Amino acid sequence: MRRWRFGGVVSRTVHRSGLMWSVLAAVVGGLAIAGLTWWGLWHFLGVTAETPNRLDLGKVSLAVTAGVGGAVALVVAYRRQRDSERGRFADVFGAAARQLGDPDVAVRIAGVYAMAGVADEFSSRWRRQQCVDVLCGYLRLPYHPEEGNSHLVSKTQRIEDHGTAVERVFTYRQNDRQVRDTIVRVIAEHLRRTAETSWSACDFDFSDAVFEDVDFRHAVFAGRTVRFTNTQFLSGRTVSFEQARFLGGEVTFQGAMFRTPASFDRAVFAHTAVDKTDRAGARTVFTEATFGGGVSFEGAQFQGARTAFDRTTFAGERASFANAAFAATLTSFERAVFDGERVTFTGAEFTGARVTFADSRFYTESSSFDCAQLGAQVRWRTGRTQEVTFVRAEYHGRVSFADAVFSGRSVSFANGDFFGDISFRRAAFDARAVSFERPKAWVGVHFDWEASPNTKPANITPTMWPPVLAESETVKDPAA
Repeated sequence: MRRWRFGGVVSRTVHRSGLMWSVLAAVVGGLAIAGLTWWGLWHFLGVTAETPNRLDLGKVSLAVTAGVGGAVALVVAYRRQRDSERGRFADVFGAAARQLGDPDVAVRIAGVYAMAGVADEFSSRWRRQQCVDVLCGYLRLPYHPEEGNSHLVSKTQRIEDHGTAVERVFTYRQNDRQVRDTIVRVIAEHLRRTAETSWSACDFDFSDAVFEDVDFRHAVFAGRTVRFTNTQFLSGRTVSFEQARFLGGEVTFQGAMFRTPASFDRAVFAHTAVDKTDRAGARTVFTEATFGGGVSFEGAQFQGARTAFDRTTFAGERASFANAAFAATLTSFERAVFDGERVTFTGAEFTGARVTFADSRFYTESSSFDCAQLGAQVRWRTGRTQEVTFVRAEYHGRVSFADAVFSGRSVSFANGDFFGDISFRRAAFDARAVSFERPKAWVGVHFDWEASPNTKPANITPTMWPPVLAESETVKDPAA
């Protein structure tokens, strides 16, 4: 109790001290302005120096006093208004938070709209962010989808533990699915350009959340971070981020699980809302994500320092990056696994400094890079692509690079496992150096020069064609 009283005394003392300094600053400022005004009139208007009478001195004193008093009154009024606003925010924020924690579903839904109303009313960034954090925090709470539409409040379970009967009671938030759907819908509406009050500048953390119905079409995320780390998307409907714009410094779906089809068609990952000095760390991350229901990134744009799909699993019926533009400094699909029926990068453009599909696995029935642009030549004010690499990648099934263009400094398919129907027909190898050396397997690979190896471009190695398998080089007699 004494500690609390001491803290309260310190708080009041600091508060009064701050007010005193504000008033003192206003007095000093008022006197300084009065002095500058007098000096300006004297210097520029040529006021003559005469001995003032008592009446003149009184008028000047009253004017200066009135000015300083007015400044002090403004400072005090401002501080009172600010303290009143703080108190009101605390009251309405606390009331909305209590509603969100109520056991009754109708009260919790009302709490969602109450918290959104608080965020709309108070335009201060940190206050709005605080409201958004509460709504996102609710979505991160433990949730059992099978009980999401249940009217049960609790469930009792009896188990045997080393011969002793133990009774466990599980409590549930009644009909929580409706509350969670309301939160997602309210957030999405405030992220669209048509929103009366925008929340786009806020940060959003949906880490470990469970979504059953997601529609973020046309949403604009312009905060510093957007996190969907380890998020689960369980809806039977398509998860939609179509034409969404991610403009902040970090966008991450690392470890996310998509159990339903997902669409990112024409989405933009641009990172333009961050300072130029911070863009060197701007990144879009789908590392270790799993797309179990298919995914489409058709026409999507990726910029920034890094775009990562490392160790991502594409296990759905279809994964499409058709006509997508990868302009990040580093675009990485290292150890990605394409294990569905079809994957397509048709018409995609990779123009960053480095592009890697190292150790990736193409196990789909059909994989297509037809008409893709892999790498960029030197352009005005921009350097060429330094490296495009598919080293140690595995190609099983039907894989096509027909009409693709390989540009930049180097392109490498070294140590690849080619086993299936792999076509490079009509592909343009414009890079300075292209390597197919030491493949692990070389079955069903087709080039335009396969009937006449002498027509193979000189920038492609090895010189002897077809390439010698890596195992053959290993067992080859060194003395031979």
